[in-house]
Amino acid sequence: MPMKQITIGLFNDSFPPMTDGVGMVVDNYARRLCQYANVIVFVPGYPGSYDDSQYPYKIVRCKSIKMPFVDYSLPLPLVDAEFRREVAQYHFDIIHIHSPFSIGKYGVNLAKRRKIPVIGTMHSQYLQDLERAVSNEKVARELMKEIVRVYDQCCQCYAVNSGMAQLYYEDYGVKSMPLVLNNATEMKYVAHRKGIREKINTMYGISDKDKVFLFVGRINKLKNILFIVDSLSLLNQKELNYSYKMLFVGHGQDFEELKKYIHKKQLEENIILCGNVEDRELLRDHYVRSDLFLFPSLYDASSIVQIEAAAQKVPTVFLRGSKTSSDITDRVNGFLASNEQEFADVIDEAMNDEALYKKVSDGAYRDVYRNWDDVIYEVFQMYLETIQRS
Repeated sequence: MPMKQITIGLFNDSFPPMTDGVGMVVDNYARRLCQYANVIVFVPGYPGSYDDSQYPYKIVRCKSIKMPFVDYSLPLPLVDAEFRREVAQYHFDIIHIHSPFSIGKYGVNLAKRRKIPVIGTMHSQYLQDLERAVSNEKVARELMKEIVRVYDQCCQCYAVNSGMAQLYYEDYGVKSMPLVLNNATEMKYVAHRKGIREKINTMYGISDKDKVFLFVGRINKLKNILFIVDSLSLLNQKELNYSYKMLFVGHGQDFEELKKYIHKKQLEENIILCGNVEDRELLRDHYVRSDLFLFPSLYDASSIVQIEAAAQKVPTVFLRGSKTSSDITDRVNGFLASNEQEFADVIDEAMNDEALYKKVSDGAYRDVYRNWDDVIYEVFQMYLETIQRS
């Protein structure tokens, strides 16, 4: 099949200017797939102004309403006649959903009506969200069955790592074991780092001798951000032979609560709240300046930020048993800890054992880092094979 002939529809329930990991994944897919095929992205619209002409592919927005108490909006494709009319004009060869909710479900139903293949990627631990929303595990599991039904209508499903594949098959109950399709990053290793270090040092008033720990993501308690503060409080109780700064990059609904908690723990001298860093090159520079990436999230499935850190040979400290650390081997390509005290101990050990740190840094780059260019070429070949089989 000649390249540039097929038309791919990517359907997702989040997208910039609302920033989350799955929206970033969809953007990276589309930017690279449009080199090989016609690509149209179907995502929510949001209040305010933003410029979709900056993207090198077509975006179709669906009306949405802001959801209370969360960072997300609810798309309404079934009541958006303009959205449905625009979708109807495209002749897809394959559809790929990155969410099982409103727009993702719309994509599955569209594929069924047109008798074309539909692929689904499992990015998130949705049962956690449902349990928080309804505060009843039994009801949450009943609601989860509807999500499973959406994925079961796909001709093939992919999970973002082996732990997520097992979760969906063994716990959530999808009908067949998902294959694994890893996330990646466009960032590449920076060899010349002195000027970048100086720039970040100046930006935040950091000494060149300071160790730097980093978190990047939504400032939301779901990410276990207060755990990081507790761990650093325990770290400060040790007799440290180094000084350090902790950078929180991002914004979110719990930003003010994090700020108050840092004050309560008397860590203002160590912790810097950086806010959002939207410029990707500047964000990369934050990773370059860092020594450790701290990511104790039990919510994330396979976060892109740990891949971005690995691109700069910055190892991540995870919580043991988290899905996002499924493919991590402790002290080989990352660090694992079980509680706040162990998290603090691991940070201190990594900063004092140069040989161990280098081994794990190199391991993270070798095993965790993946580039989107390579991943998406493989995805495109998968699309072609799926179309040919259908």
